[in-house]
Amino acid sequence: MSLGRRFGAVLAAALCASLCAAPASAAEKITYLLPAPPSLPAFAPWVLAKHLGYYTDAGYDVEFVVARGGVDVAKQVGVGNAPIGGAIGDTPVIVRGNGVPVKSVGLMGGGAMTVVVGRKDRGIDKLEDLRGKKISVLAFQDTTYYALLGALASKGITKNDVNAQAVGPAAVASLVVAGTVDACACTPDWEIDVKEGIKDTVSLPTKDYFQSMSQAILASDKMIAERPDMVRAVVKATLKGMQFVMNDPAKAALAYVEASPSFKGKEELMKKILANYTERTYKGQSMLGAMDAQRLANLQHFYKQEGFIEAELPLDALYTNDFIK
Repeated sequence: MSLGRRFGAVLAAALCASLCAAPASAAEKITYLLPAPPSLPAFAPWVLAKHLGYYTDAGYDVEFVVARGGVDVAKQVGVGNAPIGGAIGDTPVIVRGNGVPVKSVGLMGGGAMTVVVGRKDRGIDKLEDLRGKKISVLAFQDTTYYALLGALASKGITKNDVNAQAVGPAAVASLVVAGTVDACACTPDWEIDVKEGIKDTVSLPTKDYFQSMSQAILASDKMIAERPDMVRAVVKATLKGMQFVMNDPAKAALAYVEASPSFKGKEELMKKILANYTERTYKGQSMLGAMDAQRLANLQHFYKQEGFIEAELPLDALYTNDFIK
């Protein structure tokens, strides 16, 4: 069976489980589509929301299914293969003009998800130094790649001026540490992994160059119209998971390791990672989960100006803050 058909079969089975009738006392099973494996610390708020019972308390038994990056999540959610999923706040800007009917229904922080981390021994001190360099990315279907392109474009660098390599989640940071590539388009956990493995690095958050955003929860227009209570419940439970991390990253790290036994013995590393997410990604919102309309407008204008999208769309086609209240 091909990868696409196998992936479709997994989603179909999960969606079937989501829609099957359950006893009144049981939590409803739903699928949450993630852009990368839930074992990555990037998804700590989601893992904690499940582990600490926030989803169950809201009435839902959430099953995580993995797609091939944030753009793929948006496409799958848009066609109804999953009721809800995750990408970053940029994603609806990128896909909506191509007929993918999804919106951001909750923004996971006021910072950004993507940070470029480079090896100083390869002559990288600033973004302009990436010209001609090898850069590992999760996938060309992931929005962190578009965030990299946006940051590069702010300095007049195109995708043809760098050697970007889609290497999958296990290799983004490790290839930088090994010296196989010169830099990576990292998430804050991979940033820590690189810093732990290399003495001299430089971190270049994409938000310092353009209005790139943090992770976002996506839902389709159809699901927003037909299942608003489900969307609201999942959004608020996930935000509660993020707030748990923000309140005490060290405590959250211990709970996360409890939920993810593969990190047992790495509690101190996890404390650093969740503290980094809190500073780089989660902080900075006037209201938890809220999209900043002006920031989104600026981001969309930048993507249009640089040729990543053909036209700017009305902002209310890209997001709603209705489900965070």
